[in-house]
Amino acid sequence: MSSDVIALKATERKELGKAVKALRRNGKVPANVYERGKESQAVTIDFIELTKAYRQAGKHHPIELDVDGKQRLVMIKDIDLNVAKNTLRHVGFHAVKRNEKVTAEVPVKIEGEVPAERVGLMVLQTQDTVEVEATPANLPDELFVPGAKLAEDGDKVSVSDIKLPENVVMMTDLEQTIAVVETPRDQIAEADAALAEQKEADQVEADQGTDETKPEESADEEE
Repeated sequence: MSSDVIALKATERKELGKAVKALRRNGKVPANVYERGKESQAVTIDFIELTKAYRQAGKHHPIELDVDGKQRLVMIKDIDLNVAKNTLRHVGFHAVKRNEKVTAEVPVKIEGEVPAERVGLMVLQTQDTVEVEATPANLPDELFVPGAKLAEDGDKVSVSDIKLPENVVMMTDLEQTIAVVETPRDQIAEADAALAEQKEADQVEADQGTDETKPEESADEEE
């Protein structure tokens, strides 16, 4: 877990609906802060500052959000991306309390050397995040699976291979696969082609026969 404090400033937003287009043109991003039992609060945040905070915090690190001088502890829960430009269009924050557990999506990485890659095999990471539960201060910034377990075709690492820090509970199914070793398609194609050639050669040899399998000519009868 990281002790880095991520701070962000916001201002209360009056612009709603189509009016938010003007905000985006002026380098601002509309956002909402949601809190259980309360009405959501519409805010506006500088595009550059919000993008930087999102890259640091993701959906797993708490943010100190200053809304017109009032401090709120929040976490990013939902984002709306402009797919063409890969830029933030809207962000949904959830207000959290320091002493209450929350669920969060934490990135998962493969740690250490991966033997399979040394022999030309492909490691396919099928899941990039897992969901955990902890208080905001105990949420890890990232989790790891051991690369050493990925050596041969078919080897895999699962959620159960993740070592959790203290006071962190895994919410994702422990049997879910994180990464698996596969043979690259070109290698499979080469192996199949070689096997087909060998079968063809074996068949030709079987059809033609060998000197050892040809019948011996019978000897002339004695006079």
